Parts: sequence; structure tokens; C-alpha cells
Amino acid sequence: MRLTTSHWRAVRRYFLVFTAIALLPLALVYLVRNEQIYRIKGYEYVNESHVPVLPEESVHTLSPNDVERIEKRMERRRKLLQEKCAEFGLDVVGNDTWHKPNAWEFLVNKKYHIIWCNVFKAASSSWMFNFNVLAGYSPDFLQRTKEVFLNLARERYPRVSIEKLREAQNDSITFMIARHPFERLLSAYRDKLVFALPHSYHDKLGRRIVRKYRSKSLDMNSPKYPTFPEFVRWLLDQIKHGNVQMDMHFVSSTMFCTPCVINFDVIMKFDTLDEDQLYLIHKTGLTRVIAPEWRNAGKGKNTQELLQSFYSKLTHKEMHGLYQYYKYDFELFNYSASSYFNLVQENGT
Repeated sequence: MRLTTSHWRAVRRYFLVFTAIALLPLALVYLVRNEQIYRIKGYEYVNESHVPVLPEESVHTLSPNDVERIEKRMERRRKLLQEKCAEFGLDVVGNDTWHKPNAWEFLVNKKYHIIWCNVFKAASSSWMFNFNVLAGYSPDFLQRTKEVFLNLARERYPRVSIEKLREAQNDSITFMIARHPFERLLSAYRDKLVFALPHSYHDKLGRRIVRKYRSKSLDMNSPKYPTFPEFVRWLLDQIKHGNVQMDMHFVSSTMFCTPCVINFDVIMKFDTLDEDQLYLIHKTGLTRVIAPEWRNAGKGKNTQELLQSFYSKLTHKEMHGLYQYYKYDFELFNYSASSYFNLVQENGT
């Protein structure tokens, strides 16, 4: 009996050794294949000491005079922001959504010491591309992938607490991009509702808006998506009922980034983005790493004719409601709404 037991122990031992040797090549193949899959998806391993270098023809620079001129522009914007924050009492930390520091949408890149509050529909696609490049995704992969850029970014930029954000700001440059509130709103409406992908969240939202706000008197040729007045009525009802965080594409930039209680070093603007981008890239020392980007420039860029066409369909009451909600965005970033109210007056409503 002892011999039999010893015999089976030896057989089992040899079997395990043989199995391990046989499976080793398969394990190696799996690991190599797994790494290749990661590379194909863009999750390539990044050597943190390696800094990607743009080809010479892709490098854009500013002259010293331009840097000085744009620096003065940034100083004026920071000064106006500080004055308006104090004027409206927004620089006092509180518990409501206008006064409580919100770090939720910040992307913190510790390697390159740059921090961005991502205001949607304010060159967000362009800078999401850049931040994904800084996170280690190759530009070639980003050009080809069907993945949502924001989802890719969040895998590399986890959300931070306000304490972690302030700590990271000690040796980083923090920036945001401002855009005229009514331009941004129209761009978001067209991108997310007019051109909504079938069966997407915004496609379903649009159908709900149509069911609730469309008059039965409209003819059969009316679009399946909400008209701009229908969308505005829905938006004003969301605001009225306190659902001020109704959608990240429509929410006020002031509420979204809370710039009165979180410090910003650079405030870029959509209307001066060409120069402002170059200035930020120069300021962060990233001229050989990223280049200025203009993505979604066609569908999302509103001409004056488009703005007039859509906003002239609103009533004075609706325009006033929109202005009241976006008032801080107008004031803090020096935008005017007078021309839009003139459209309503000319329309006689």
C-alpha cells in the first residue's frame, strides 16, 4: 500500500511539472497577445520618462511680443473675473451649487502639470483630444478609434476631490475655456438633439421633450427632434424646478467650474481660441508635445445667420429666462446679450 501511494504521488508530481511546462508557451502567447490588444486599443504602456516629440512642421510658436500681449489679455480676464465674483458674492464658499467648489469635471495631469475644467461645447472635443495625447494615447489611435474620448480620458484621469485638486494646483497651470452662453447653448442643442444618434440618451430625451412640449396643431412635417423653442421651454422648466444640473452640455459654465472659488491661471475664450491655445501651450512648455486643435468645427460652429434664425423664434419671456440662468456666465466672462434681445423685439414677440 505504501508503494502504491508513493507511486501515485510521483506520477502526480510529474504530471503537474509536465502540465506547467506545456502551458508555459501558451501563457507567454497570451501575455504577448494581451499586450498587443492593449496597444491596438490605445492602452499602450507609457514610459513616464519619455516625452513625445511633434515633427518640426507641426510646432507652432508665438513671438515674445505676442506672448506679452496675450499675457495682458489674460490679466484683464482674471481681474474682471475677480471683480465680478466679488460683486455677486460668488467668491464666498457655501453649500449651494453656485458657491460650493466643484472639482468633478476637472482633468488633472500631474506629469505635465496642467489642469483643465472641461466645459462642454467650448472646444471640449479639441482639448479632450489633447488631454488624451498627454495621457499616453497615440494621436493615430485617437484619429481612428470609435471610443468616446471622455471615456478614454476618465480611464487615465480619475475624478479628484477638491482637496486633491488644490494640492495639484500648487505646481500646475489650471485653465478653462469660456464661450458666449447663447452660442454654446445653440451648439449643444444642435449637436445633442438635432443630430442625436438613434437610440442614444439625447435621442430619447428629445422624444420626451417632443411628447410633452409639442403642440398638436403642428403639421406632420415637423421634425422628430425638438424645435429650438420646445427645447428652451424644457430647459426653463428644468431650471424652474431646481434641476440645474440637468445636463452637462447645457449647464452654466459658472456652476460647472465654480471659477469664483477655484483659482484659474488661464481663461481662454472660444472667440480668441487660436491665439489663446498657443499661449497656453507655450505657458505649459508643451510646444513639442501637443498642437492647437479644432475638432467638430463645422457642425458646432454657429454663424450669425444660424444664431439669428434660432433665437428669433423665442419670446421675450423665454429669452429673459435664459439670460437669468446664464447671467453669471455673461458677467464673469464679459459677454453681452443685447443683440439677442433685439432679435426678439424685431420679431414682435
